[in-house]
Amino acid sequence: MFKFKQWLILLVCSLVIMNTEGLFVNITYVRNAVAKGAVCLDGSPPAYHLDRGSGTGINSWLIQLEGGGWCNNVTNCVSRMHTRLGSSKKMVENLAFSAILSNKKQYNPDFYNWNRVKVRYCDGSSFTGDVQAVNPATNLHFRGARVWLAVMQELLAKGMLNAENAVLSGCSAGGLASLMHCDSFRALLPMGTKVKCLSDAGFFLNTRDVSGVQYIKSYFEDVVTLHGSAKNLPRSCTSRLTPAMCFFPQYVARQIRTPLFILNAAYDSWQIKNILAPRAADPYGKWQSCQLDIKNCHPSQIKVMQDFRLEFLSAVIGLGRSSSRGMFIDSCYTHCQTETQTSWFWQDSPILNRTTIAKAVGDWVYDRTLFQKIDCPYPCNPTCHHRVFTPLDAPPI
Repeated sequence: MFKFKQWLILLVCSLVIMNTEGLFVNITYVRNAVAKGAVCLDGSPPAYHLDRGSGTGINSWLIQLEGGGWCNNVTNCVSRMHTRLGSSKKMVENLAFSAILSNKKQYNPDFYNWNRVKVRYCDGSSFTGDVQAVNPATNLHFRGARVWLAVMQELLAKGMLNAENAVLSGCSAGGLASLMHCDSFRALLPMGTKVKCLSDAGFFLNTRDVSGVQYIKSYFEDVVTLHGSAKNLPRSCTSRLTPAMCFFPQYVARQIRTPLFILNAAYDSWQIKNILAPRAADPYGKWQSCQLDIKNCHPSQIKVMQDFRLEFLSAVIGLGRSSSRGMFIDSCYTHCQTETQTSWFWQDSPILNRTTIAKAVGDWVYDRTLFQKIDCPYPCNPTCHHRVFTPLDAPPI
């Protein structure tokens, strides 16, 4: 009987997932981009998935930039070029659209009938790189900025030029890209278009790791140098700081003129694993159990994470007050909350001020309410969906 109940629960969960992710969208390759040198790491054409809008959303566009980290040296870029994050040849042809990309009003009340686009990520630089030379020994192409422009030009030709509303969104490395390209996205569209940007889990913090080393700063320096990103980073930042510093949102976001919404967990699981306690700073694996499940963390580790939260909040608050900048900073141990139905809009989704993420973002996009809320410290929010990882999950950078 017990086994039957377990089976029944698994069946119900599977049906729920199938129902929320019932829409699969075909891939579109930007074939003419190859002639412009706008290609993935391996030289293959960039790609996206487009589901057309309807009704009141027919002239509204939501662009979601895929995430997936970066590559900071030739060795890991070569490894990456043999995966979907470096080659469109390795991408699935049909991609499930759910959460912020769902076409069902009950799962995505404000954007379900918009033109919704998932731009695939295959350059390893958050769409910022541009190096003309290609080493024949590796055949690596560092052309992220060209990929960005080629995809946007194709979408403009497919109707985005007539957009009444346009939102540039993204998660993780895509959330960083949506922030970096926010003003340039606005510049591509007509003056009459209402344009906003949403950065989900893209606010990467410039801080020291648990060993006192500025690991992420050094890592971003390598990314920017390898990909030739400097000339494609916001000039409002590079005119004041080194290019690598301008890969950190805390030095860029204040100068962004287009309305921006920052959605982030104060205990972002990716940042805890890769910025606060990367493998190089934790040679004996003392943080491994804590990183897999926050409930495993020792009090001393929780204290370090609370200090990380305070530093993160200081960077966000340090951007200054803005009447157009939205903010939803929860205290969950998670990463990327617009792409998972249970965190985006569900019966038990995380809430702040009695508001789900989907409602906070929707109210901000439609100018119904400006949402600017910061959660209380962990473990105060019982609505959080804390991520639990296995040792086999994607390894840290």
